[in-house]
Amino acid sequence: MLASVLLVLAVLTVRSRFDDPDLWWNLKTGEVIWTSHTIPATDLFSYTTNHHAWIPHEWLAQLVIYAAYRWGGFPGLMFLLCLLAATLLLAGYLLCSLYAKNSKIGFLGALIIWMFATIGLALRAQMIGYIFLIVELLLIQLGRTRNPRWFFCLPFLFVVWVNCHASFILGLIVGAVFWGTSMLTFRAGSLLSQRWEPDRRRKLALALIFSMGAITLNPGGIQQIFYPLDTMLNMPLLIGNVAEYAPLRMSEARGVALMALLLLSFLLVMTHRARLFWDESILLAIGTWMAVSHTRMLFVFGILIAPVLSRQLAKFWEGYDAEKDLWGLNAVFIALALYVAYVAFPSGRNLEEQVEANSPVKAVEFIKANHLTGPMLNDHAFGGYLIWAAPEHPVFLDGRTDVFEWTGVFREFGSWATLQSDPDALLKKYDVSFCLLNRESPMVRVLPLLPDWKIVYSDNNSVIVARNPTLSRAGTQTISEPKPGT
Repeated sequence: MLASVLLVLAVLTVRSRFDDPDLWWNLKTGEVIWTSHTIPATDLFSYTTNHHAWIPHEWLAQLVIYAAYRWGGFPGLMFLLCLLAATLLLAGYLLCSLYAKNSKIGFLGALIIWMFATIGLALRAQMIGYIFLIVELLLIQLGRTRNPRWFFCLPFLFVVWVNCHASFILGLIVGAVFWGTSMLTFRAGSLLSQRWEPDRRRKLALALIFSMGAITLNPGGIQQIFYPLDTMLNMPLLIGNVAEYAPLRMSEARGVALMALLLLSFLLVMTHRARLFWDESILLAIGTWMAVSHTRMLFVFGILIAPVLSRQLAKFWEGYDAEKDLWGLNAVFIALALYVAYVAFPSGRNLEEQVEANSPVKAVEFIKANHLTGPMLNDHAFGGYLIWAAPEHPVFLDGRTDVFEWTGVFREFGSWATLQSDPDALLKKYDVSFCLLNRESPMVRVLPLLPDWKIVYSDNNSVIVARNPTLSRAGTQTISEPKPGT
């Protein structure tokens, strides 16, 4: 019954989160893999990088995303998003219940995961990666408390994980923490570590060695393995300018929740109401550091703290007793929950409206109807949708910020978009014919002031600024002025 509540919660949470900017280039990449039976290793979608080498670190997740679209269009994609969100919460519920040995407290743990996961619940490869993180914690918990043979599922997990999302590197760190602390025995008040049996410890070590070999089974080779570290250490523009990599503001609701849960955990330890194991304290420290450094990592923090806090709170709420349960009432509640999930699932038209509200749908129609030609400069957030909806127009840049930082394009665009460089210099360098920009971009007000440029289209979220047809080079199509109100 509690699981059915989590299912409804998952659907209600993601039903309005369909149009993530990164969805579209992931979808297009999946289509390329599906139709060509090859995994692209160079940039295929922009004209600014000169087909620069690209690491296909999410190719398997992208293939899954496209398969969902091929099966059911936009509703198919939404079904996959609901499925991933529900799987995340249900797997978290199982993990927290195993830790606490109490399914009621496990439900509260799942709600903690949900609260922090809302920072990034969208149809992206990271959803699959974080599900795998929960699965890894489940396998290690089963291996150390039940049969150590569970450890040998880890290599199979990692061979899929490395081809879905770069968070596999976190999985290796988590495994190393458990193995390292398995050799320690000490106690300092309610903080303790218990040495594992030699056979159990050896089997975990062997499973992790096999897992290290498993991650080499990827199309990008050693570069794909080191990609997550390269991103964190050698891409300052990505880390410094993309909102989801910004440091956590502790005054925000999730920042307050993070501090409150950490305080609760340590108060339970300090008052000897609950224990904290050494492996748990290390993982909490890692999760807290990641979340405070980068907002998107709140997702990871929630996954790491939920089972620990569930175990610590287990004795404060009586466990499940089947004899006291009302099976008939539960069945009715489950049926009602499934019905609510079915009704809450958005229609195809609703999904189209979500896309139109956030993506330049009408602007793309205008570009095609008026046969705009030549190089296009587009807003960073619009790049993904343009890759999917207008593949005949190579983009200037898109959400694959890594390849644009490697080539210097991201730096150039950032200086241009924030008026730190001559607005006309970048346009001349890339011989830009028209710009598709967010309506709120400062350049929307600057470009019409330049010689040869004028606004030719505008709607609620996008603006097209093109070279003056009477002054532009031969071959540029004449564009009508937009009608009043458009």
